[in-house]
Amino acid sequence: MKLQKVVFTAFCLSKVLVLLCRHVKLVLIHFKSSVSMSQESSDQSNNEEEVAAVKKPAKGVYLLPNSFTTASLFSGFYAVVSGMSGNFENAAIAIFISMVLDTLDGRVARLTNTSSKFGAEYDSLADVVAFGVAPALVLFSWSLQSLGNFGWVAAFVYVAGGALRLARFNVQLEMSDSRYFTGLPIPAAAGVMAGMVWTGVDYGLDGESLSYIVAIVTAALGILMVSNFKYYSFKDLDLKGKVPFVALLAVVLVFAVYSLQPPIMLALTFLCFAVSGPVCWLFKITK
Repeated sequence: MKLQKVVFTAFCLSKVLVLLCRHVKLVLIHFKSSVSMSQESSDQSNNEEEVAAVKKPAKGVYLLPNSFTTASLFSGFYAVVSGMSGNFENAAIAIFISMVLDTLDGRVARLTNTSSKFGAEYDSLADVVAFGVAPALVLFSWSLQSLGNFGWVAAFVYVAGGALRLARFNVQLEMSDSRYFTGLPIPAAAGVMAGMVWTGVDYGLDGESLSYIVAIVTAALGILMVSNFKYYSFKDLDLKGKVPFVALLAVVLVFAVYSLQPPIMLALTFLCFAVSGPVCWLFKITK
């Protein structure tokens, strides 16, 4: 009888111990899951803080590349002032100087690793003034003013085309082929405009006598800027590699030719580039 009681008691204790073990196991599992959830939430909050820190815009702007952009904007504004004052030669030269500065600001930003979204937007706004508004107002003061409404409409077509060209370029920057520009670049269009003024002044031509031709060219440049013609960008040229000695002599010869008649040579260069898009398109479809 006593043996039966001992066995029964041991059996009951074993059942109790099994139940306790199961309960302890469940408690440990629940504790581990709660700890892992708290760690995940803390990691998630840390990640959110890191993302917020990354997305937080940095204060300040890069001085060096934006200084070149500001100088380009100043040259464009000076061209407007000179054109309104009747000093058209200085106005045309100021536009060409602005083109040189506009080329340098991007290269300086890439060389010094100071590229920024602010710099890209600032450069586009400066281009609208220096290569859009400035050439249009200079041409209007030199030649188009005599045409009345037709003159300022032609100038506005040029300005609007340049602004639309820059907006499309900024949107399609990462999607387009870097070897080609879609539409005539606005600095090249400004080169044609400034070249016309400088050549006319250099040869003593009266702008009002050429007003209809100037108006047609001005409006055509505005249309070419928003067209789908492809223009070679020259970005894939390797200027760092070695070239034959004859190439250096050719560069010297080009500089000598341009120094003889800078106005007409610059005007012809940019004019040939402007018509290269339609010519290449016609040559392609006639093949």
